[in-house]
Amino acid sequence: MMDRIEVSPEMLGFIGSGPVGDTESASLDAVAFTIVFGDADMPTTAHFAANMNRKALAADCRARLVMLVSRAACQRILGRPLALRDGGVYHLPAALRAIALTIRDCDLPEGARTPYRLAKSIELLCDTLRAHAEDALIPMGVDGVLTRADSQRVLAARRLIDDRWSEKLTLDMIARSCGLNRAKLTRGFRDMFACSVADAISDQRLGEAGQMLLATDLPVSSIGYKCGYLNNASFTRAFARHFGLAPTQYRAHRLAA
Repeated sequence: MMDRIEVSPEMLGFIGSGPVGDTESASLDAVAFTIVFGDADMPTTAHFAANMNRKALAADCRARLVMLVSRAACQRILGRPLALRDGGVYHLPAALRAIALTIRDCDLPEGARTPYRLAKSIELLCDTLRAHAEDALIPMGVDGVLTRADSQRVLAARRLIDDRWSEKLTLDMIARSCGLNRAKLTRGFRDMFACSVADAISDQRLGEAGQMLLATDLPVSSIGYKCGYLNNASFTRAFARHFGLAPTQYRAHRLAA
């Protein structure tokens, strides 16, 4: 059974190996941050679950640190809603790993160990949420093959698409800009974001087009061109596939609502 850390009415922690014990005092709307301690062959990783799964928590017997935190508390600390992917696995920054190890390896007497672990658990939660806000939590590939450096390069590719979506972007150009070859970029992008590079570009462009349709009086053809489409027909087809309505119908329907 893991050691239990009663942090606050909004946060409950567990540290050690084996199944998690009683979680009944945890909020029903709690999210779970789990740090799984690695070894020589496996890095230490951070796992996020958007909903507390008591069965999963009880079944996992790896050495780990589990933090069950109410969603409201996370949003209050973060200042905005959580945007971590349910089931996401992340490379653990060295600073967060160091805090987690101080909780795991604390050898203070019982009277001091409990408040020390409590304080460090709060520090770990706050720093984890800050890393999330600063995009410092780098997703791992589904199979865990991507190194942290390569994961950062794939994340840089995603940011490039988010920032330069209106430009003519090609797979080769993005790969060169981020220091990856085509194959690693393609595989890493699908592993980390569950979509292709082309899908990400299209989603970004069409999302921006949807906002322009509602926020401006620009003609549909002009919006399509600004969003990287060379002719109105290709823009209309892509938009209708994405939103289920042609651009003119989308604008009329949303503005009339």
